[in-house]
Amino acid sequence: MTNRIMPLSVGDTLGPYEILSQIGAGGMGAVFRAVDQRLDRVVALKVLSPSLSRDQASIQRFVNAAFVAEMTANDQTLQAT
Repeated sequence: MTNRIMPLSVGDTLGPYEILSQIGAGGMGAVFRAVDQRLDRVVALKVLSPSLSRDQASIQRFVNAAFVAEMTANDQTLQAT
């Protein structure tokens, strides 16, 4: 199973998010700088790799990571949405 950089480009939209740039990529997917058009704010948007999006265990790890990030939310961390 290979993980590729996400096929999103500057200006693309994913739901309410407009992609501004790719920040990085790793084992589970990629992180993008994006604008949440609903709230008109810049966010870091983590997207699961297409190759892993069909694997239930990977999806669960991804969701768990977002849940943990939300539980530890404070002024020094970013909010998972």
